[in-house]
Amino acid sequence: MLNWMKWLFISLLILLLLAVGAVFFTFNQSLPQLDGDVRAPGLQSQAVLARDELGQAIITGDSRLDAAYALGVAHGQDRFFQMDLQRRAAAGELSQWVGERALEVDKQARFHQFRQRARQILTTLPDTQRQLLQRYSQGVNFALSRMGSRPFEYWLTLSTPKPWTPEDSLLVVFSMYMDLQLGQVELDLARTGLTRYFGQSMLVFLNAPSRYQAALDGSKLSPYQGNIPSLETPFTALWHGTAPPDIGSNNWGVSGALTDSGSAMIANDMHLGLRVPIIWYRAQLNYPSDNSGEQVQVSGVTLPGLPGVVVGTNGKIAWGFTNANLDNIDWLALDDNHDTWQVIEDISLPDGSYSYHITMSEFGPVREIDGQRYALKWVAHQPYAVNLNIVNLDEATSVSEAISIARQIRIPVQNMVIADAAGTIAWTPAGAVTARSTPTATAVPAGQYDASWSENVTQLPVYQSPKYPRIWTANARVISADELQRFGDGGYALGARSQQIKQRLMEKEVFSEQDFYAIQLDNEALFLTRWHALLKDTLGQADGDYTQALSALENWQACACESSVGYTLVKHFRARLINMLLSPIFSKLEASGYKPNGLLRQVEPAIWQLLDSQPDDWLPADTKSWQALKLTAFEKSTEALLSEAGTGSTMDDLNWGKVNALRVSHPFASTVPLVGKHLNMPVVSGFGDTFMPAVQGPAFGASQRFFVRPGELEKAILTLPGGQSGHPLSPFYKTGFDDYVSGRDTPLLPGKPIYTLTLTPENG
Repeated sequence: MLNWMKWLFISLLILLLLAVGAVFFTFNQSLPQLDGDVRAPGLQSQAVLARDELGQAIITGDSRLDAAYALGVAHGQDRFFQMDLQRRAAAGELSQWVGERALEVDKQARFHQFRQRARQILTTLPDTQRQLLQRYSQGVNFALSRMGSRPFEYWLTLSTPKPWTPEDSLLVVFSMYMDLQLGQVELDLARTGLTRYFGQSMLVFLNAPSRYQAALDGSKLSPYQGNIPSLETPFTALWHGTAPPDIGSNNWGVSGALTDSGSAMIANDMHLGLRVPIIWYRAQLNYPSDNSGEQVQVSGVTLPGLPGVVVGTNGKIAWGFTNANLDNIDWLALDDNHDTWQVIEDISLPDGSYSYHITMSEFGPVREIDGQRYALKWVAHQPYAVNLNIVNLDEATSVSEAISIARQIRIPVQNMVIADAAGTIAWTPAGAVTARSTPTATAVPAGQYDASWSENVTQLPVYQSPKYPRIWTANARVISADELQRFGDGGYALGARSQQIKQRLMEKEVFSEQDFYAIQLDNEALFLTRWHALLKDTLGQADGDYTQALSALENWQACACESSVGYTLVKHFRARLINMLLSPIFSKLEASGYKPNGLLRQVEPAIWQLLDSQPDDWLPADTKSWQALKLTAFEKSTEALLSEAGTGSTMDDLNWGKVNALRVSHPFASTVPLVGKHLNMPVVSGFGDTFMPAVQGPAFGASQRFFVRPGELEKAILTLPGGQSGHPLSPFYKTGFDDYVSGRDTPLLPGKPIYTLTLTPENG
């Protein structure tokens, strides 16, 4: 009997090892070829794809088109699944992979019909851009064709990768529209609901200009002078919500007068969701100019799915982007005289399809909320929404040339900061901006539709040295108060982060790359200092024993530091108190179909006016006093923190590093038993937060750290929160992550190649 059980165990063990070996062999087969000579169909002349120890793609071609082909090969080898995810998210085609659980997400995307728009825009692009997309697609598909096995994500979803097409690249741009501007779509509706139920005075009150203003020209908006609107809606259940993250980042720069070399310098850190693999892909492209024949070298980050460098430098200029938040959305209220009709979008499922009905109008797609029909006008829906003119920055030699190119770039509009080797620095918006002349914060009657929506405005503000030797952006208003009337508020950040960056730039007269890095890692809690004082005062006046909390507040370090318990207490006290005060408003809006989260961005002045004035009608019905309200906010927020920390947790466990730990995860990690956790980056103690330059949440933060002055690229830095490859067995899966979490310098320029793949034309 024992002998039989022994052989059964051995047999099962052998079968298990064989199964594991088969899985490993299959996954290993999808690793790309990195060395050697290969014949590449579609290539015009020989191109070289080398990689250094980070896995950075070093591409050399005899033309921009062949360099694009080789970049397509690199992206296809290292990031095809990521690219597939981007195009499917924009097109509303995720349900085909994962079934009905993605249906609501797909319906939200299908409302915008981005695949049809991509197909239409493709036909209008210049021949040179269509050729670039075609050559890039050929490179991607060549990489896909040479995989010995599907990437592991396709085995998990029981699906097969489909070839890449030029229109898919345009869908990647539309996916960025969704990331960067979809919040505006909901914000205008939330403002509309706010005025409908609580009046225009409430909108003005909750959107009052703050003291955190850092426009480049120094202009200030007048503070709110009105009374606090009455609030008669009874307090019901607590509204649980947070402000959406400030998508779009920090960038800043100084002119050559403020560096020791005479070259201007910029910093850029784009704040986006962090996941595995990361969004950006390091690359250097080398090829002769199509115009002059001179050698072009562009280094920086590329977006897999697109054939060019998004943020980077060509040695003569450098450029970076943050989300500009100009108002590029209108909701038009339709009356009974406006015709609408239905279009049907068939959403594929693994075992069938779902017919999604979209209501359309002459103005655009229609959403009905709270008994009212609204048609959406959005620049993302316009024929001028997308082009590839960003690649033309590769040959710009000065800030003035780059500004001319910026006027023609069609992406979600960005704050573009540009520096050149001659020492000039400048800011200008770059991207699609509607020519509609009068932006509004709320929906307007369809009769007020401005036909200029069909045009893209090209005359945009410019701020540059020598008048502006220091330039900064951080998603808050940087245009003048007068220009705000023309371009509107599409959801600006409060401005505390921007103001802190400005303050740091005013503290020195000469800057280096390391000085810029220190600003990017600045986690001093200037914004929360006022809230810290309020909480200390609240607990100091309270009955009961708050000794431990007061001790944590006394030693809070005034920063979003790993060991600070006090910072955690202040941060969550503020959030809970704001939610308690605004719950009657936000609960009503949410119950009526609106998404009020975006309204939280600007409420700071209103909240402090309430705390100073303490009006009785804003006090929740079950609360006896404002002191009791503040104390309840603290107790409830701390109770929630301890509950989330786990059974037996104490206040000592609420240090900010643990509460805000950085978790950069693979989207499929939770679906793979036993080994799934190894797909993730290591968990790291949290550092940084929201209202400071060092932005970081558990899965959100700086998606790259970039510091460069043209002409001195050997000093330039580019640090990324993860590796080049999305393949877990690749040596480049986690490269660079340690530098990122340690705040170390990773050079922008590639190192010595350790792999070289030579691509030769099929008929060469």
